[in-house]
Amino acid sequence: MSGRGPGWRILVAALATVTVTVLVLKVWRAYTPDEKPNLADVVAVALTGATVIAAVVAWVRRANGTAARIDADVEAAAEVLAGLVERQWRTEARHRLLDDPTPIPVRWRLTADASLMSHPGLITAGRDPGFTGRSDDVAALALAFRGLTRRRLVITGGPGTGKTTLAVQLLLQLLATRRSDLAGAAGEIVPVPVLLPVSGWDVDVHPRLQDWLAVRLLRDHPALAAPQLGPGSAAALAEGGHVLPVLDGLDEIPEHAAARLIDALNASLGARDQLVLTSRTAEFATAVRQAGRPLTAAAVISPRALTPDAAADYLTACLPASPPPVWREILTALRARALPGLTQLAATPLGLWLIRTVAIAPGADPSSLTGPLGGDTAALRAHLLDRLIPALIAARPPGAGPGDPFRPRRRLDPGATRRYLTYLARAFPPATGRDLAWWRIAGTVPRLQATVSTLGLTAGLANGVVVGVQSTPAAGLVVGLVLGPVMLLLARGAAGSLAAETPGYADLRLRGRTRLLLRSIRGRFWDGLMTGLWIMIGGVFASVVTSGLDDFTDLLLGSAVISLLAGFALTLAFGLIAWGEQPTLTSTSTPRSSWRADRGLVLLRVLASGVSAGLVFGFLVGFTSGWSDGLLTGLFAGLVLGVGSGLTMGTHRAWLICAVAVAQEALARRLPWRIMDFLDDAHRLGLLRAVGPVYQFRHAALHDHLAADGPPSAEAGPAVPGSADEPAAALEVVRTADDAQEVAPPGGRRPKE
Repeated sequence: MSGRGPGWRILVAALATVTVTVLVLKVWRAYTPDEKPNLADVVAVALTGATVIAAVVAWVRRANGTAARIDADVEAAAEVLAGLVERQWRTEARHRLLDDPTPIPVRWRLTADASLMSHPGLITAGRDPGFTGRSDDVAALALAFRGLTRRRLVITGGPGTGKTTLAVQLLLQLLATRRSDLAGAAGEIVPVPVLLPVSGWDVDVHPRLQDWLAVRLLRDHPALAAPQLGPGSAAALAEGGHVLPVLDGLDEIPEHAAARLIDALNASLGARDQLVLTSRTAEFATAVRQAGRPLTAAAVISPRALTPDAAADYLTACLPASPPPVWREILTALRARALPGLTQLAATPLGLWLIRTVAIAPGADPSSLTGPLGGDTAALRAHLLDRLIPALIAARPPGAGPGDPFRPRRRLDPGATRRYLTYLARAFPPATGRDLAWWRIAGTVPRLQATVSTLGLTAGLANGVVVGVQSTPAAGLVVGLVLGPVMLLLARGAAGSLAAETPGYADLRLRGRTRLLLRSIRGRFWDGLMTGLWIMIGGVFASVVTSGLDDFTDLLLGSAVISLLAGFALTLAFGLIAWGEQPTLTSTSTPRSSWRADRGLVLLRVLASGVSAGLVFGFLVGFTSGWSDGLLTGLFAGLVLGVGSGLTMGTHRAWLICAVAVAQEALARRLPWRIMDFLDDAHRLGLLRAVGPVYQFRHAALHDHLAADGPPSAEAGPAVPGSADEPAAALEVVRTADDAQEVAPPGGRRPKE
């Protein structure tokens, strides 16, 4: 590559532009209106000049684009990604209390259903496959994972058995040991584990896993698009095997899609590609059968039910050293298996979490655990889910300030909180996925198009009123009658597309980014210049049509000055927007940060476009119509045009339409006005969990419970083994010497996988 930078090309282009402009001006000065051939020559020269300028600009931009294409720094990108993922999930693990007081001791082993796995030789290199582990000893479980031939693992189990929790624990353990693994890898790639909801992968859009990974990495971790890493770093990480995808929730997509996803994984994974996948047991078995083959070389593990003694030991650790008498009675009944409903509920991590959160909350009365509900698993679980929201609100009062990330910032009302969460649970039904993406709220709001259309009509009429005040009522009436319906139609047509948009990115911090701002402005110089040139051409054409060719030379020179000013103003606007969209190496994408970033991007576009367009039109109208009244009129017209352009330009305006949708639902008391503050507090309380830029309900059972028409009836009777209402239904029976410790459902029949 040549050592010369792109500056010499810009200088050559500038000289060529000036030369062509001077030639065109000289020809115009020699123009004689009475001679038609002269007019043809002038037009030809002008068109030739415009063509030359356009060609020079294209050459410079193409050359600069070629010079800017360099290889991505994959190792640096992997380090940045590892740091971002570890910080994200360390914080999330503390929110979920995964280590408080200790991890729930779920035991895992290979599934007994051999039809769900490949030949044993593919899993453990010819040895008999063996995989055991405990959630409270994740270091040993990570060693077992590393011992797999291709390091591919499927975590299965019933509802609430700790599949996602184990995936998070494994992810954090692999990140914690990554540096030591790199030191002993001898050139081998040590991938960065990244957890992603599998429901976000559409195999029709992205048939290959790597293509989808590249897209999701950029959305969830915008730092990978930082200029320091070079272009295409996310794609390079995905293609080069530097990412270990931890795909969560195969059971959350339709059956036919799950089978196609198994096929897509087998087609995408090479010999060195690693993978972790979580799914409910029944749904994974169905997907494998429909796909006709298992996930190649993947070990499939399932949990064993927590024994009553293990569950009682965990609850004892959550209580004071000397528990109250009522709790001693509960623990005794649990160890003695005296209450089948309580025993069965406590056999899963979800059940233990509900018991701990609701029954050990401040002021709670745990006696219901040993009452009539203690013999009915489904009714007891529904009872605890109904009391979960007020229990968490009572247990976690607001923190002293925003620096406390584990306390809400304001006290929530339990009734309103349940109403809002119920609305979200139904707006995002479990059958379509578990992600509560704030930018998708607009797509769930009924009659949103009518609301946006009304806003458009109101804005058009308001412009007419302003014009009427500034000039004459007649002019305002004409503007209002014309602009109102036009904006109504534009708003009506844009409502659907806006509701489908995803958030953009903006970082408006100037500290440490001054040089980047200057480079961004310089990089948009030709865009601003060419836009100013077209403004000049349009202004000259309009003046010639309205006023003829009198004083044409003065008109052309004046328009050239305005074009130059417009070019500089637009260069600053374009450069500022491009600078704001450039992420840094520390940029993260949480639900709240993605909301703020998209809002900042929209407001930046509005401000930059409005100010630059206002200045350009102000000078243009002032020059053609007189500076006294024309300047003010032009400034207003340009400001309106600029604001409209800022709201409509680009493809990331999710915050704008979400704000409109939330306001509509807040008026009906279905959502809070400050939606992100509410979701953030619900996350701090433990009602929601964060996965990158989206929220999910803390447990799928809570999502299902709120999305249902009503809470399960207390008279529903015992859960039927094998049904979705039985938390331990999909726990696999372990046919070993310690089978006697396994929990059997009422009636003595053990659940099957």
